[in-house]
Amino acid sequence: MIGRLKGILLEKQPPFILIDVNGVGYECQAPMNTIYNLPEIESPVILHTHLSVSENSHTLFAFYSLEERSLFRELIKVNGVGPKLALAILSAMSANEFVQNVRQGDVNRLVKIPGVGKKTAERLIIEMKDRLKGWSIPSNANGLNNEMSLVNNSHVEEAISALVALGYKQQAASQAIKKIGDDTLPSASLIRQALKNM
Repeated sequence: MIGRLKGILLEKQPPFILIDVNGVGYECQAPMNTIYNLPEIESPVILHTHLSVSENSHTLFAFYSLEERSLFRELIKVNGVGPKLALAILSAMSANEFVQNVRQGDVNRLVKIPGVGKKTAERLIIEMKDRLKGWSIPSNANGLNNEMSLVNNSHVEEAISALVALGYKQQAASQAIKKIGDDTLPSASLIRQALKNM
């Protein structure tokens, strides 16, 4: 099991990132909350990983924090929630936001995530409540680091691509970004605001 990678960040094309570890390039999938926190390309980075093995593929998932990886591992234990859906959940909200939603039994917030229907949302709340009993939420937790942003020539195009990668249709993603009405914002801010509005 590969549990941690320390290397140089070579690429970030949400949800994929590429890390060079002593000459070996590891391609990982990461939730948007991790991607928001990544440094510039060619910068050193340390990420916590989870290797998912299926009949057809070996997929490496990367997370900025141990808490995020821990929540991912709990999510994929829920019946009907695979790695792809767990990634979508952790892209739509921070780990602390998800824990708060589960504790509050907020089905409506969860069903807004692509791939999460009412039954899945209800199952998540029921199954995760006990597993998250020991989870402590910092008093200053606001989910995302507002100072972090993705770097690209076109913030708008990258934001739209990221939303499409999360399961939204191209047209819906474009409209959500246009509604914000400020294309000078960094792509991370555009994505964050679009996800809240959607």
